Amino acid sequence: MSDSNQELRVSKIKNGTVIDHIAAGQALNVLAILGIDGSGGEEVSVGMNVPSDRLGRKDIVKVEGRELSPAEVDVLSLIAPAASINIVREYDVVEKSRVTRPEVVTGILSCPNANCISTEGEPVESRFDVLDDAVRCGYCDTILREDLAEHIATD
Repeated sequence: MSDSNQELRVSKIKNGTVIDHIAAGQALNVLAILGIDGSGGEEVSVGMNVPSDRLGRKDIVKVEGRELSPAEVDVLSLIAPAASINIVREYDVVEKSRVTRPEVVTGILSCPNANCISTEGEPVESRFDVLDDAVRCGYCDTILREDLAEHIATD
């Protein structure tokens, strides 16, 4: 950032996670996946539809005081496959990685099919196969393409 006319759009965080290179318009879904709705007191900064050399436009989410779990990163990769995860400690990025889409996600999503064994009260954990543009229930083959954040398992 050598140009003195450029400014930091979202302030730095001391400790936590920065999720960068989220497709424009997906930041609110990222917050939903992380279970952040404003009621928990988390300090969150969100940049939406900001310029990006790589994506044209992107969203950025910064969460103070929280590092993402592998399960959170797995489900995040489903809606933000180009995202990068930066772990920040004492204002320095100490770890940087790109999300990778897993082949299977388990116990993260709930199947919308009311007749699926995973939703009928049976003691089975949900399992979804990750496809190029969707996920498929491992039990009933129901396909989810959109609104994955609405199907995050809450129990």
